[in-house]
Amino acid sequence: MTSDTSLSLADALAAGTVVLDGGMSNQLESAGHDLSDELWSARLLAERPEAIVEAHLAYFEAGANVAITSSYQATFEGFGKRGIGEERAAELLALSVELAREAARRARTDRPLWVAASVGPYGAMLADGSEYRGRYGLSVDALERFHRPRLEVLAGARPDVLALETVPDADEATALLRAVRGLGVPAWLSYTVDGERTRAGQPLEEAFAPAADADEVIAVGVNCCAPEDVDGAIRIAARVTGKPVVVYPNSGEAWDAEARTWTGRAGFAPEQVLGWRDAGARLIGGCCRVGPEAITSITRSL
Repeated sequence: MTSDTSLSLADALAAGTVVLDGGMSNQLESAGHDLSDELWSARLLAERPEAIVEAHLAYFEAGANVAITSSYQATFEGFGKRGIGEERAAELLALSVELAREAARRARTDRPLWVAASVGPYGAMLADGSEYRGRYGLSVDALERFHRPRLEVLAGARPDVLALETVPDADEATALLRAVRGLGVPAWLSYTVDGERTRAGQPLEEAFAPAADADEVIAVGVNCCAPEDVDGAIRIAARVTGKPVVVYPNSGEAWDAEARTWTGRAGFAPEQVLGWRDAGARLIGGCCRVGPEAITSITRSL
C-alpha cells in the first residue's frame, strides 16, 4: 500500500504510534554522495534524484511509515544563489515529494506509507549553522513572506503532511503557522531545542502554545536535538497543546558549523522510544546520523 492510502496520518496518530524515517543526509553520504556544499541534500534533487528515491526506500524497508522529503534545504533563495531560476526551483521542490512517493510505490510492504514535505527554517538557507540559533533579525512578517512561496509549491505537490521542522525560534514558528493557513495540507511543528527551551532561548511552554489553536497542526514536538532533551519536551508539548507529539532526535553527536562535520559520540538508544511513547509521543523516528538500522530497532521496540 502506498501513501495514497485512505487512512490519514492524523487518524493513524489517533489510533497509535507511527514510525518516522531517519536522517536523509547521512543515508546519502553512506551511499557515497558528497553533500559538502550549501545546498546539502537538495543539490541531488537536480543532479541525482534516483539517489534520493533509494534513500527513502532504505527507510521504508527498515520499517518507517513516513518519509520526510529532501526539501529541508531547498528554497527559492538558495537555488537562486546557484543560478537556478524560480520555475526550475519550483519543479525541484515538487519533485522532492514525487521522489518520496516513488519510493513508497517501490516499497515491498502493505503497511500504510505517508510522505511529509520538509520545510526547514530560514537559517537552513543561510547554511551557517544559524538554524541552531534563531534570532535572525527578521520580523515575523518577513519570515512569513520567506516561507509562504515554498509552502505553496510543496502543498501543491500534495504531500500527506508538511513537516515544519528544526525550528529554532518561536517567532519563526509563528510565521510558519501563519504561512500554512489555507493551504489545505496538515502540518506538524517541531522545534530544535536545548533542554526545555528553544535554541533561541524561549521556554517551550510559550513556544508550543500557538500550535494548540492551529487547526492545521496535527502534531507538535522536537527534532534535531539531543536524545536526552526529548523527555521533557514531550511532557510540555502534550500538556500545552493536547495534540499528538512528534519526536525525532539526532544521534547525540553535535554539529560543527565551521568544519561542517559532526563531532562527539552517538548516544541514541532505540529502546528509549518506549519511554517516549509512554510519555505521549505518537510520531517517532530519528534525525541527523540516525540510519536505517536504528529505524528498524525503533520499529521492533514499538
